[in-house]
Order: sequence, then C-alpha cells, then structure tokens
Amino acid sequence: MKKDPIVEEVRKFRESHARTFNYDLDRICKDLKMKEKNYSNIVVLLPPKPYLKTTGISNLKGL
Repeated sequence: MKKDPIVEEVRKFRESHARTFNYDLDRICKDLKMKEKNYSNIVVLLPPKPYLKTTGISNLKGL
C-alpha cells in the first residue's frame, strides 16, 4: 500500500504529542480539550448535508 504523506505527518505529530505526556491518555485528552477551547473560534462548522431518502433499487437507473 502506498504511504500517504499527510497521514504520515499526522501520525508523526500524534506520536510526538503522546510522548510529551508520557502516553498518559488523561493528560493527552486534557491538553487537546484545552487547545480545542482556545481555538474554537477558528473551527469551521458546516451545515448538515441534506438527507436523501431512497426508495429502493428503482432509484438506480441503468444498473
């Protein structure tokens, strides 16, 4: 499987962050929640996508 550089970067950051807190999940979560509060004003909240109700196989034209 081909390695995705973005996924690798996220994994590297996650490992570094966890090591900072000696892999203590409680401390990691507290830190992430604190960061979330500090940066909540820059989080983009998108409206939910419309729900499309399907009625079965008749919606699949050409299949």
